[in-house]
Amino acid sequence: MGQRGEPRRVQAYDGELGAAVARAQDGDEAAFAVAYRLVQPGLLGYVRGLVGEDAEDVAADAWLEIARDLRRFKGDGAGFRGWTATIARHRALDHLRRQKVRPRPTALDQDVVDLPGPHTTHDQVLENLSTRTALALVSALPRDQAEAVLLRVVVGLDGPSAARVLGKRPGAVRTATYRGLKRLARRLGTDGVTDDSPRTLGEST
Repeated sequence: MGQRGEPRRVQAYDGELGAAVARAQDGDEAAFAVAYRLVQPGLLGYVRGLVGEDAEDVAADAWLEIARDLRRFKGDGAGFRGWTATIARHRALDHLRRQKVRPRPTALDQDVVDLPGPHTTHDQVLENLSTRTALALVSALPRDQAEAVLLRVVVGLDGPSAARVLGKRPGAVRTATYRGLKRLARRLGTDGVTDDSPRTLGEST
């Protein structure tokens, strides 16, 4: 999908986000609130895809860690989104281990309904992902595909950033994203989904 596949509105916020993070690292609490406002909707949607109804508590724990370690972060706005997603994923997996359950399918709701669609060969599928019905389908994908789609479409990460969050090669994440979007296209009745690269959320293929 490349840079063109990143949600354009999320990408447009990266300059503002980077500036807010820099000010927050200097102790500006209002700037931290701006960073939270820009990141939280996508982050919460991603966590909800992993832990379901416990997402708000897990996201709150993640933000405590983010605030605590903020001065250690180095990077721009896009890098901050990737860093926060990594922290949130660790907190989600810790939560699941404590609960001794596997990630379960959930309906992703209003947190991500208003996210923009990108403009690529996946246009029709990704635009349809802005609807509640289509978002609910993401949780029925195999786990690797669901996480890849959530990170690329909901959090708005590019391929290499999503790969770093998942601890996988960019090519593997690109393939998982493509396969996930292709499955969604079939379920949504959208034809013509192509790309330049080749159960429940708790299951991997």
